[in-house]
Amino acid sequence: MGLIYSLILGLIAGLLASWIMPGGAKGIIWNTILGLVGGVVGGWVFSLIGVTEGSGFWGQLVVAVIGAIILIAIYNAITKRKR
Repeated sequence: MGLIYSLILGLIAGLLASWIMPGGAKGIIWNTILGLVGGVVGGWVFSLIGVTEGSGFWGQLVVAVIGAIILIAIYNAITKRKR
């Protein structure tokens, strides 16, 4: 159940992040990966600044979306430099 929960949370977080950030919509698999990795990145960023995100669904979703937004911004910055 934990894997399915993580995949669903990652999918939702990736979709929300891709709607918030321009240039973020790359497909359902990309959005799911983005949301899952975004959860890790968001948790790391929140721990660096000393903020506890909580353990509920909504807290995890907010952290994952913020992390995914950070990843989209980094991706956009890297791909714009190459052009």
